[in-house]
Amino acid sequence: MALEARQSPTGFEEPIKDPILDSEKDAESGRKYRFGGSNKPPGARIGPVLPHLRGADYGTSDSETDILASQLEAEEGNSIQYRTCSWPKTAALLFSEYICLAIMSFPYSYAVLGLVPGLILTVVVAGLVLYTSLVVWEFCLRHPEVRDVCDVGQMLFWGKTWAWYATAVMFVLNNTFIQGLHILVSTKYLNTITNHSQCTIVFAVIATIICWLCSLPRTFSALAKLGTASAFFTFVSVLLATIFIAIEARPAGYNPDPNYFDATTGIHGGEPLVTAIPVKGTTFVAGMSAFLNISYTFIGQITIPSFIAEMRDPKDFPKALWVVTIGEIIVFSIVGAVIYAYVGDQYYTAPAFGSLSNEVYKKVSFSFMIPTLIFLGVLYASVSARFIFFRIFEGTRHKSNHTVVGWAAWAGILALTWIGAFIIAEVIPFFSDLLSLMSSLFDSFFGFIFWGVAYIRMRRVDGGVTWLKEQSVYGYAMLALNIFIIIIGLFFLSAGTYTSVQSIIDSYAAGAVGGVFTCADNGL
Repeated sequence: MALEARQSPTGFEEPIKDPILDSEKDAESGRKYRFGGSNKPPGARIGPVLPHLRGADYGTSDSETDILASQLEAEEGNSIQYRTCSWPKTAALLFSEYICLAIMSFPYSYAVLGLVPGLILTVVVAGLVLYTSLVVWEFCLRHPEVRDVCDVGQMLFWGKTWAWYATAVMFVLNNTFIQGLHILVSTKYLNTITNHSQCTIVFAVIATIICWLCSLPRTFSALAKLGTASAFFTFVSVLLATIFIAIEARPAGYNPDPNYFDATTGIHGGEPLVTAIPVKGTTFVAGMSAFLNISYTFIGQITIPSFIAEMRDPKDFPKALWVVTIGEIIVFSIVGAVIYAYVGDQYYTAPAFGSLSNEVYKKVSFSFMIPTLIFLGVLYASVSARFIFFRIFEGTRHKSNHTVVGWAAWAGILALTWIGAFIIAEVIPFFSDLLSLMSSLFDSFFGFIFWGVAYIRMRRVDGGVTWLKEQSVYGYAMLALNIFIIIIGLFFLSAGTYTSVQSIIDSYAAGAVGGVFTCADNGL
């Protein structure tokens, strides 16, 4: 059989190989590679280096090896070096992102969905996020010059400038709303621990200043130690809350009368009722809200390109990802299920600290959550500031050295993001519902659609113009999986958006919407 070289869709010549002799070997190697178990080269690019990433610290070559080498060489001698993260440090950043306050809302999801569907969805969503995160990693290996998800978005949509700007708007808004959420939750903590000793706005200002100060480190490597502490104390917090709920005689709000109903809180009386499946009468909006709560806790691929861009050896990223995913599944499932078993369908709160009837237990367990209340917002602020800072100072000495201009700009950019987060947290009276709405609009792309498209475009480059005709059974199965992932993203975009909007309408109808810049107590 004559073997001929062929051109890839990007114009790069592909290596000659015998499709019969190598097909099984390549398929097995590809499977191991995509799941972090092989040193196989990452594969061809889907397009040339973007114009704004050429030169400077990125070199002029399109080879992923040359680009990475150019980055490492360019950083030698700089006082601030970015590609310094090891995989344990990256794991610490991922742990701090995922092991967070949202764990304490899983009992609510299990109460609405039923314990069995809730646990199944926890594992399924974790698996999908693990897989798509590996797709992100493969894409970043092929294109090591990308610095964040905005560069990825532009490359995925054929290098169009509009794609970069559209992704950038979603990226910054998503991160700023998450920062705002952490300001809001910090005020809940301060009101809870001090029994509302100050106006809530005062607590919001205090939280904003503290978060801004903690955001000042310039590299993710420097933030990794804070991330480790954040994840550790969060684990202690949820462990204590779980133990305290188990040893308490009754959860908060308990009433022994099964016919009791509190019109204000919506709590029914009787012994905690635990169900394996959703109770009769559960609405679509309620079920979707509970499902989205689980999904949004896992979805965090938006930060992965930024993390990989600061790893000294990006090929080690799967080690961090697998460790974190396994930890997530274990912690989320156990904490959610155990707490739900003690609070049932009637007495759950979100976060579950509110289900503790003993005030000391509530304050002690909630207090261990302080590092993550601060750090997770700090992490997203740093990701946003890094994106803006690099865009302004790329190719200048201010990017990688200690200069007055560089540090003043970095502190100023961070201050703007935190001021924006503060305003959002205070101005929008239905903040939690709006966060769900923004998550539906943005996480549909950053959690699913982008990475299904990325897989298809990478396989298209690997296989050439006849790639669909030459697919194996495994190849067709993986193609179907990634089309399904895109459909899931579209489902989030449509059904998730509808659910979030309907929840806002229901909150207004129930009179549950608060005021703007209010001093009212929002403690648990």
